[in-house]
Amino acid sequence: MELVYQRGQNVLYWHWSPNNGWAMDFPVRGFNECLIMYVLAASTPNEKYQVPASIYHRGWAQSDFFINKRKFYNYTLPLGFDYGGPLFFSHYSFLGLSPKGLKDRYADYWEQNQNHTLINYSYCVDNPKAFKGYGENCWGLTASDTYNGYDAHSPTNDHGTITPTAALSAFPYSPAQSMKALRHFYVDLGDKIWSQYGFTDAFNQTQNWYATSHLAIDQGPIVVMIENYRTGLLWNLFMSCPEVKNGLKKLGFTSEYHR
Repeated sequence: MELVYQRGQNVLYWHWSPNNGWAMDFPVRGFNECLIMYVLAASTPNEKYQVPASIYHRGWAQSDFFINKRKFYNYTLPLGFDYGGPLFFSHYSFLGLSPKGLKDRYADYWEQNQNHTLINYSYCVDNPKAFKGYGENCWGLTASDTYNGYDAHSPTNDHGTITPTAALSAFPYSPAQSMKALRHFYVDLGDKIWSQYGFTDAFNQTQNWYATSHLAIDQGPIVVMIENYRTGLLWNLFMSCPEVKNGLKKLGFTSEYHR
């Protein structure tokens, strides 16, 4: 963080290393999966590493793709790329950070995440490119392995690959739609995408391709977000931390956990 200040920039960078310094030179601006980085940076109790609220408002919240407020499939998207981008934007930052009642000057984050999910779902049901398998029981576009490598799938970058973590990590936002997807993945597709470690990473029925890989970054959010849907366990634990409460307050957030 000291080096961020030495550079005179009100933004966090991704990333610095002792071996390569600022070789990547990549400022992290929203809206994407990195909101949690700003919350944690504001929450540290160590004065040496504390960052001011300006890095959030002048760094994270300043980009051409931060504010949206347009409608897609009749759902208003407060922030981010058109159609919301890949669904992991609504998962990774919110494994511990609860979007329930979470608001700041820019958005209501429950509305953001739920509408992002429903736009993604509605796009798959609409299936404008007529990919095989898409429908109300088979949906979910996010980053994953695919038949020709790895890609961040979304309604604006769709090549027919469905990723189970997309729909299953969305359980808090779309429980009925996510349960339909879960039953279809497990009962109908069965051992094509199921193994001892749970669901494999992705599949593309148009290409008759089924992954054999399991990615921890995709498996983990399934477990965490289903538990958050069931009991709120991880949300309750994270949001109970005094440091997190102070950090959120510093950045101008309110939530159901503290106002």
